[in-house]
Amino acid sequence: MCGVGWAYWRPHVMTPEEQLDLLMRGTAKVLNPSELLERLKSGRPLRVKLGVDPTAPDIHLGHTVAIEKLRQFQMLGHQAVLIIGDFTATIGDPTGRSVTRPPLTRDEVLANAETYTEQAFKILDKEKTEIVYNGDWFRKMVYEEVLKLNARVTMQQILAREDFRSRIDSGKEVRLHEMQYPVMQGWDSVMVKSDVELGGTDQLFNILVGRDLQREEGMQPQIAMVLPLLEGLDGTRKMSKSYGNYVGVSEPAETMFGKLMSASDELMDRYYTVLLGESRDESLHPMEAKKLLAWKITARYHSADDADAARADWETRFSKRDLAAADLPEVSIAALPDELNYMSLVAHLFETVFDLKKSNGVLRKEHFTPGAIQLDGEKIVDPFALPVLHPGAVLRLSKKHAVRFAA
Repeated sequence: MCGVGWAYWRPHVMTPEEQLDLLMRGTAKVLNPSELLERLKSGRPLRVKLGVDPTAPDIHLGHTVAIEKLRQFQMLGHQAVLIIGDFTATIGDPTGRSVTRPPLTRDEVLANAETYTEQAFKILDKEKTEIVYNGDWFRKMVYEEVLKLNARVTMQQILAREDFRSRIDSGKEVRLHEMQYPVMQGWDSVMVKSDVELGGTDQLFNILVGRDLQREEGMQPQIAMVLPLLEGLDGTRKMSKSYGNYVGVSEPAETMFGKLMSASDELMDRYYTVLLGESRDESLHPMEAKKLLAWKITARYHSADDADAARADWETRFSKRDLAAADLPEVSIAALPDELNYMSLVAHLFETVFDLKKSNGVLRKEHFTPGAIQLDGEKIVDPFALPVLHPGAVLRLSKKHAVRFAA
């Protein structure tokens, strides 16, 4: 397994109460803790379910919050059950969606699942993870069985979901197959006999459907453990590639480390709790604590050596301000569009090199005004001046973004 995350774990044999205290950390809601404690006291390994629909090949740290919690259960000796939604992903989870998701083919889903699990096993112990595909049971169902399953859930229950209700109220369509999704997710819990289901706060409705279906099957209903949606690097909106505030699991070590160093102190505390399951060492200076956070997360998804190199590179760039010696992205001067002023050049570089879209207003306020834009150390005060570039020149765009020009 890549990374060093498991090396951090040095627990004594935990009592059920100590396990509960650990597992409750970083959660948004648990239904309910007393049930979970009773099952922990039973002494048997609990079956802990996490269902994922691999609708895209890459995941970011926001996706790993539930995987990290699954890892905690696994390290306490419980059985991690990872459900790959090769059937449900072809429908698409409607949770939080204002429009119907475009359908995916099963081949697309399976291709995504391969890279998704590769990244997930940077966190989980692959040898101790039970992997199942929900297509194994849904593709065997005849229509009569589908109707009987649907009969267990009322339309009133389904329409109680805020996302469905709001779409209908606003005149947007809701397809019938989307209404099947909570029922199918709930049936997954019956099929794998889960004791606990993990998910984001937006998954609570679906998890409760699973509890109801398990109860009807004469099973002990699963405990719902929902986790917060992780804030992105901007500290306000949820982490999302579309917002440009994400840290990708498969990103280079230097990029990952650098992005994490841009987090605020408040966000750093959240990331320690939610992503690492630990508290920040208050005896450390906040900057040193942030470097440690960035190192631990980078080491988990790469290696300790990669994390060491990423930290050294970051310190060369920003602590020592020695950009001339730093390993920076190279940009060909010849490939740049013609007649760029500094404003349009900086906007172009943010978008093409760092995948960030910034308006002229944001650039002027957050980059030009404080003097962050510097060419070979000289501050650029006129955003509409024409840049004079040469091979080897370094343009600093912000405290964490810089490029070196090539011919």
